[in-house]
Amino acid sequence: MTEKRSHVQPTGRERHFGADELIVSKTDLKGRITYANDVFLRVADYTEEELLGQPHSIIRHPDMPRCVFQLLWSEIEAGREIFAYVVNLAKNGDHYWVYAHVTPSFDPHGVITGYHSNRRVPEAGVVDKTVKPLYAELRKIEESQPSRKDGMNMAARAMAQKVKDLGLDYDQFVQSL
Repeated sequence: MTEKRSHVQPTGRERHFGADELIVSKTDLKGRITYANDVFLRVADYTEEELLGQPHSIIRHPDMPRCVFQLLWSEIEAGREIFAYVVNLAKNGDHYWVYAHVTPSFDPHGVITGYHSNRRVPEAGVVDKTVKPLYAELRKIEESQPSRKDGMNMAARAMAQKVKDLGLDYDQFVQSL
């Protein structure tokens, strides 16, 4: 299946979901959606039929730095969990922020069979105060290079240096926000 959101333009309107709700999805090893809970369907404004089999990037917002997803994939493919702040794009172009916990799923022999993500409402103020400015800076770095790959790698190094300068690793940094 092909990604269906390529024509979706951000509206600038933010969607919200309840602090007591979790957005849950599962994907195969290539990131194609194999499960989406009702909260995910409602907030992203898709039907189950529209999402199943699609790449999870169907909800990728253009303001989301590619280097964050590079880090996310690096961690989960290595069998580690990761937490990240993510802005997603609903089918109608509205956006919504999540605090994501992404983990690999393992079979009984320890082989990764897919990925599982739980997303919750981010803590009030963290997105506006810290995450949006950081992601804007990272996107600016990504867009400053003629090569998308070079830009992503340069932004990844900048993020790693920023975290290191704080005396933290990435997980500690995200947890400290």
